Amino acid sequence: MQLPVISLLIIVAIVIGSPAHAKPSMQVKTAVERVENLNPRGQNLVLPYGFNAESTGPVLGLGGMRKGFLQDQMTVGGAAFAGEDSHGFFAGVWDYRLPFSKRTFVSASGMYGYYPQHRAYSFPRNLFLPSGFNRPGSNDSREDAYLESSGDSNWLDIKIEYALPIGATADSNRVHYTLENGLLASEPSGGETWNPLEGGATVIGVKQYNRYQSYERDDGGELDGDTNVFEFGLLHNNTDFPINPSRGSSQYFAVHHDPGWGDSDEKWTFLELEASKYFSLGASDWARQRIIALNAWTGYSPSWDIQTNDVGGSRVTKGPPFLEGATLGGYYRMRGFRDSRFHDKASIYGAAEYRYTLDYNPIRNVSWLKFLHLDWWQLVAFAEVGRVAPEYTLDTLFDDMKTDVGVGLRALTAGVVVRADFAYSEEGGNLWFMVSHPF
Repeated sequence: MQLPVISLLIIVAIVIGSPAHAKPSMQVKTAVERVENLNPRGQNLVLPYGFNAESTGPVLGLGGMRKGFLQDQMTVGGAAFAGEDSHGFFAGVWDYRLPFSKRTFVSASGMYGYYPQHRAYSFPRNLFLPSGFNRPGSNDSREDAYLESSGDSNWLDIKIEYALPIGATADSNRVHYTLENGLLASEPSGGETWNPLEGGATVIGVKQYNRYQSYERDDGGELDGDTNVFEFGLLHNNTDFPINPSRGSSQYFAVHHDPGWGDSDEKWTFLELEASKYFSLGASDWARQRIIALNAWTGYSPSWDIQTNDVGGSRVTKGPPFLEGATLGGYYRMRGFRDSRFHDKASIYGAAEYRYTLDYNPIRNVSWLKFLHLDWWQLVAFAEVGRVAPEYTLDTLFDDMKTDVGVGLRALTAGVVVRADFAYSEEGGNLWFMVSHPF
């Protein structure tokens, strides 16, 4: 892998990808120390990057981050990019511990971006879809049923998390890990028995997130959408090492609600449940770790409703926009399909990954790349299955499900997993760069 690609992976992961978009929204609070790191309190990274995507065209940018700013667990970062017609700016701060509470952490991040060609598998909510047409984004919708034009895509997230004083965080607000060559050298925080009072870390939190997208029309007008949502989440992570788990399990439940305040298009509610399980197969002649990772996720919008008119047309009311809620396709779920390719009232999803951490690290002894703190490379093979549906019934959800398969290349750099995943489905192939494992 050439250095420009490494740079892109790290910048997208640490800066553009950021913990703001890690899934699930709530995260175990960790303190990670590398045996090889002589300055564990402060780690800096500034890198130029460039890429060429369908939504942006060719762009160049600069990103940077500092881990250990003001507080040893706190991270700040930012990035900017520009192309011939596209531009964007991102900034954030993560895991600032409030001075009056040793267990409460605040994160905030936001991005403004203008894209010459971004896509929405959706139909304008204020219009009635004619009778007999499959709604864009539904499980049976056509691949070419989408809106695409230039416009803005902006977001702002504010999150407050509280580490419960039970299990692995009974005596501390964070779980402390020591890594040697990127693998866990200290005691695991979970993975043996499932008992939240004795093992694993439990986090509760609330996230207020805002999304705005606009699509410019040829006649000079504009289609746009705005949502302002509260997410209330509960996470229990009983894995040995949440950043790169090899055994144990994790569960997350959340309620998302847009009360219709401000510029929100309408009120809606969405419920989700996610569960993951990990099995270690140990080392081999060529691998330091071999892991089987399994994931299941389901979601349902009880507020979602369909309104019809006198001629049989229909439109969705009180449902999440196409980017939120019961959505499949993109960085995390159904990677063989375009971002937010499918969305409906309900969804179900499952995935299996085989993660093979190589014993060989080609840049381990390259002195001028030491600043990357890159400890290992990992090869991944995965398969996914999922479906969105207009109702939450097993007969519907498990019928005509979508599938994809893929491979990935991942790395642990400065204690953060970065990944490049390629997946193939009936609608072609997609390559994704992002921070953290998808689950």
